[in-house]
Amino acid sequence: MSLTVARLSGEALRARLDDLARLRIEVFRAWPYLYEGTLDYERKYLPRYAEAKTGTMIVALDGDRVVGASTALGLDEEEDFVAAPFVKAALDLHRIFYFGESVLLPQYRGQGVGVRFFEEREAAARAHGYPVAAFCAVVRPDDHPARPKDYVPLDEFWRHRGYTRRADLVSAFSWKDIGDADETEKPMVYWMKTL
Repeated sequence: MSLTVARLSGEALRARLDDLARLRIEVFRAWPYLYEGTLDYERKYLPRYAEAKTGTMIVALDGDRVVGASTALGLDEEEDFVAAPFVKAALDLHRIFYFGESVLLPQYRGQGVGVRFFEEREAAARAHGYPVAAFCAVVRPDDHPARPKDYVPLDEFWRHRGYTRRADLVSAFSWKDIGDADETEKPMVYWMKTL
């Protein structure tokens, strides 16, 4: 397997949005997200990364096939519900670069791509003048019936990259879990790092 990693923005990013949409649907079906996504929803949600002046997507390619992707943009360009905990905590949105999703097909994990996703998004944050990076992760109960017995949370990976969990910064994101009739809110806790 020969993987390459590239940073995209603008039209190059826009050209890969369907690839990102398909990856999000496939990867986020697994624990802990259990996301029952649709291409129609993704096509409405994802263009904001191409439209934002700081919109960034990092792609992992196996040949020309996108097998992983990671997004980011300035928190000052994010939706209000994402930024709300930072506003409430009186943190300056113009100083924080927000990391969106990171999705990578399982067979490509363990090859350093996740580390590259963080390095490339941090480099994009610096290039756009943001001294702080933040992302969020879903919080699911430890006794959730869909939790795999061998599940290993990514907390240690994130700590090793220099991120600190901020239990005081929580948003509610809504999506439809696999098999559910309706969307439900899920708590998303933020992690932050000074670059």
